[in-house]
Amino acid sequence: MARKNGQPAASSEQSQNRVHLRLDAKSKRKLERAAAYQETTISRFVAANALAAAERVIKDYERVVLSATGWDAFHDALICPPEPNPKIKAAVRRHRHAGG
Repeated sequence: MARKNGQPAASSEQSQNRVHLRLDAKSKRKLERAAAYQETTISRFVAANALAAAERVIKDYERVVLSATGWDAFHDALICPPEPNPKIKAAVRRHRHAGG
């Protein structure tokens, strides 16, 4: 359920999970001001912006962008993979022995 200001209504799960922040007074006033401009609570403002930042960080670390040359090399390795070398074979044996 969305609220009038476009912010999602708080679910019971959201209200049960807490994150505590320690801020100096100037930083808190800045957050209060920004939240007021967006007609939302400080908690919702901080959560929305922290989640947006988290998405950017996750995307930066978990997404791989390849050049055309890199993509061609990756594609070729998938289609015609090289024979495993001795180090790869040893790693597979260790993994299997470890219960993997």
